[in-house]
Amino acid sequence: MKILFIHQNFPAQFKHLAPALAANPANSVVAMVLKSAKHERWRGVEIVSYGTTRSSTPNVHPWVSDFESKIIRAEACFLAALQLRKSGLMPDIIIAHPGWGESLFLKEVWPSAKLAIYGEFFYHAEGADCGFDPEFPSSGGERDVCRLRMKNVNNILHFDVADAALSPTRWQASTFPEPFRSKIAVIHDGIDTAALVPNPDARLTFNKGSVMFRKGDEVITFVNRNLEPYRGYHIFMRSLPELLRQRPHVRIMIVGGDGVSYGQKPADGRTWKQIFASEVRPQISDGDWARVHFLGQIPYREFIMLLQLSMVHVYLTYPFVLSWSLLEAMSIGCAIVASNTTPVQEAITHDETGRLVDFFDGAGFVREVCSLLDDPAARARLGANARAFAQKNYDLESVCLPRQLEWVHALA
Repeated sequence: MKILFIHQNFPAQFKHLAPALAANPANSVVAMVLKSAKHERWRGVEIVSYGTTRSSTPNVHPWVSDFESKIIRAEACFLAALQLRKSGLMPDIIIAHPGWGESLFLKEVWPSAKLAIYGEFFYHAEGADCGFDPEFPSSGGERDVCRLRMKNVNNILHFDVADAALSPTRWQASTFPEPFRSKIAVIHDGIDTAALVPNPDARLTFNKGSVMFRKGDEVITFVNRNLEPYRGYHIFMRSLPELLRQRPHVRIMIVGGDGVSYGQKPADGRTWKQIFASEVRPQISDGDWARVHFLGQIPYREFIMLLQLSMVHVYLTYPFVLSWSLLEAMSIGCAIVASNTTPVQEAITHDETGRLVDFFDGAGFVREVCSLLDDPAARARLGANARAFAQKNYDLESVCLPRQLEWVHALA
């Protein structure tokens, strides 16, 4: 079987599926990447890189600019695909993340190939991320519904030609319109629960070894790819003055970059990290502020170790794509306090696999965190239940990868 993967940041969500398919000698696996590839082969996958030849049109209507950028990428991928067809590549299956548009015209190149897409998210003016947080209303006002409709054009055009789709959670699949849902198989990317395990001997050093944390230290962890409102950074930061006041020995470990993964950038040129750190800093003494550690984006090994020594892990999110980090924390057996938002409810049941608090209830987060810090038996129970849930539902080797492979073979 010949399989072609399309992802701007390959391997990304396909980091387990692609090499598993390539490990079968009966398969030939190729990935097209819109960037300069570091390697011609990766874990048995042939990597083909290509590039765009133009940029977006200056001053184009803002509702069109996002779609135009997708068309530019789709055209570049289409032209590269034509060259691959001339060289003899005839895939049986194309598996693509359509979010950046690249896979839009591949059925024109290989009409007999099955096209399967990653159904990550369908935008809505109500009931999901948009309009959820009144502190950050859309800059488009009432016109925003029009912008979102245009933003979904790429999704709609893909579903018009796709033979199947894959979505990591039931809630994310449910965001797509009803006619599309019958094409979507809900299978998570998978969590390596054999590697992401509790570790009673966990310890981690920072500042060139001058600061060391061990399992048993009163450590609260908060992890985002980037520190921003979509992942509740502002809610978490505003809880710190009271949390630090009540817990004189706690250490706050914050992981995340200064950029923006989702939503809008701040209008004044500062980062969200700076804005909310500056907001709460006058309420926190110098001594207490010294117990707040911004770690930036850390190596994955350190990230695992940090979760292993975490006494309470906090996860907040708008109704949006569920982060891998929550499921990784569950696999490690963290005691978790999370926002009671729809994607989280799929993994966290209140007082069974974690504790849930209304996203905007900063005082509620402080109460739940402090309650768990004072209750080692509850932490142990919630952590064990969280790990068992992750193993049963999200384990890579026994659950997710076998189901993904079955899904691919069913397509063929």
